[in-house]
Amino acid sequence: MINRELIRIKTVQLTYAYYQNGSKNIDAAEKELLFSLSKAYDMYNYLLELIVAITQEAAKHFSVAEAKARREGTKLPSARFVNNQLAMMLAGNSELNEITQQQNISWQEEPEFLKKIYTQISESQIYKDYMAADEASFEDDRELWRKLYRAFIEDNDDLDAIFEEKSLYWNDDKEIVDTFVLKTIKRFDIGNGYGQPLLPEYDNKEDREYARHLLRAAIMNGDEYQRHMSDASQNWDFSRLAYMDIVIMQIAIAEMLTFPSIPVSVTINEYVEIAKYYSTPRSAAYINGMLDAIAHKLADSGILLKAVGSHNRQE
Repeated sequence: MINRELIRIKTVQLTYAYYQNGSKNIDAAEKELLFSLSKAYDMYNYLLELIVAITQEAAKHFSVAEAKARREGTKLPSARFVNNQLAMMLAGNSELNEITQQQNISWQEEPEFLKKIYTQISESQIYKDYMAADEASFEDDRELWRKLYRAFIEDNDDLDAIFEEKSLYWNDDKEIVDTFVLKTIKRFDIGNGYGQPLLPEYDNKEDREYARHLLRAAIMNGDEYQRHMSDASQNWDFSRLAYMDIVIMQIAIAEMLTFPSIPVSVTINEYVEIAKYYSTPRSAAYINGMLDAIAHKLADSGILLKAVGSHNRQE
């Protein structure tokens, strides 16, 4: 689950914090980076468990409605939502259950939130259309939760407040973690039953080492990389740049020089995107041009031993 996009973002955040807090302990910074990444994986499992918790909340309301219908001799309520096959597969998923037990993940301490979000769901047209259908296949059950997730979980201020209270590391993680949860929902296959594999903590074993090496290269060679920036800044007063811009470019240069298999264009595009979210409105275009100039200069001098090409500048 932890991919290079998330690693780059976390490395920018932790490198910025490294210079701001003044401790200058690279071992502590590396430990903090890996811990921060692991917390993103916790959030992924927490959000999968939320689907289970909402379904359990629905089961409570169903039991009350069913008991009332039996007493009054009226039509019994439909159990379609509480028996949703995707939610049941998640509830019994061996991987998710093991992780939630190990990490002590539970939504039971958020009863008011669960009640509110279930009420919102049950009053929605998405829910009503699903409940009114003649029958529901597994694909319908899976699609229901994809729609509900996007409508009620992706952009939810109450949920953001809960996550902010639970972990400082989750402030900026949810948007990207949401994409992983939706990918997991899409991958669920009825044939896998409770053994449906979830996304692993890292996409591959090399990515954890990529995170460590990127952070260390950026910090240990920081003075050298900043000289490259100063040389390329030309008419700009390098000392007046936003410090976040310097950090972003410093890490981008580290990636260019440390990881020969990553194309220069990929590196530049990735850090330009990060600049759009974490720096000033003009930073993305400036960083794009600076990194392009630095890459060509490093290649011309023989320091950068991979093709640079002609990079399209992003305005």
